[in-house]
Amino acid sequence: MSKNAKIAAGGVAIGIILLILLPFPFWANLLIVLGVPAAAYLTLDPSQRRRLRRVSRKELGR
Repeated sequence: MSKNAKIAAGGVAIGIILLILLPFPFWANLLIVLGVPAAAYLTLDPSQRRRLRRVSRKELGR
């Protein structure tokens, strides 16, 4: 398993644990889980977004 896959798996595991343990309603947890990565992507400048899309496409083509 690659380093990025391990990080992603850990993030998913932490998200599921927080979803179960925190007393927030489901929609609030969903907003946090989806909102944080979206906000991080929006903070990138256009050249960083292009690089991220290019790398993602290359790995999909492997």
